[in-house]
Amino acid sequence: MFLTGFDDHRHTVRTQAGEVSYVEIGTGPAALFVHGVATSAYLWHNLIPLLADTRRCVAIDLPLHGQSPAPSEHRLTVGAFAGTLAEVCESLHLDQVDLVAHDTGGAIAQVFAARHPELLRTLTLTNCETRDNIPPAAMAATVEAARAGQLAPAAPAVLADPAAARAIFTTGYQDPQFLSAELVDAFLQPVMGTPAAAARFQQLIAGLGPDDLLAAEPALRALSVPTLITWATDDDFFDLKWAHWLHDTIPGAGDPVEIAGGKLFFPHERAADLAPHILRHWATTDQGRPRGR
Repeated sequence: MFLTGFDDHRHTVRTQAGEVSYVEIGTGPAALFVHGVATSAYLWHNLIPLLADTRRCVAIDLPLHGQSPAPSEHRLTVGAFAGTLAEVCESLHLDQVDLVAHDTGGAIAQVFAARHPELLRTLTLTNCETRDNIPPAAMAATVEAARAGQLAPAAPAVLADPAAARAIFTTGYQDPQFLSAELVDAFLQPVMGTPAAAARFQQLIAGLGPDDLLAAEPALRALSVPTLITWATDDDFFDLKWAHWLHDTIPGAGDPVEIAGGKLFFPHERAADLAPHILRHWATTDQGRPRGR
């Protein structure tokens, strides 16, 4: 199996959206990890071992990603995925979670937080879609291809060309060599490996838009949940200004933590730099010290 020692902790939970695969490692209060588009729970495999001494870490595969199927009736929108998070919490009897989210998972987490603030102990957001920055400008060509119906037909050629497959992710790494071919394949096979999956992935990308995030904004402006914002400074997709927008919008947010030189996938590549900030955030909340403004 991929990543021996990580997949050994894999389970499945049934929700209204279908079966959701997840990895669970550690003990203590529950922390729920949410990845973005075209990745999976594997994104967190370097980070979770650094946190598992203090939390029951639950990293899900969103529907269509990793080992979670996407039933035909399940909508592939930010709002629908936020609904899946709520169903996972209900099915696993998670009364409160420390929510940690990245990329489009961060957009999903914002909508979830707006709808279910009572389920959050803390919130951690890394580089992600924010407000109307969905899809981000750096994804324009991919979104245009999806909306023109050209993304799914191109999937077999992408998977057959290791360099092309790798190029989808390498702009998000400071050191592209950090990304293994095995991980690229693990990310892409679920969303492109069959004509049906590729068609659903095309639907997901084509449908990306700001409606769910904009609808969540009023509730975010009232969100007092202790919120950590950690942002890679050299990300081509999500400018640092969005970290400051989140800080100015969410009352429970502290000052953004900058990961100097980091790129989009820093939670994988620079897990050792991210973990201390999350541990400090959790410890501060556990000890009841005030945060935010």
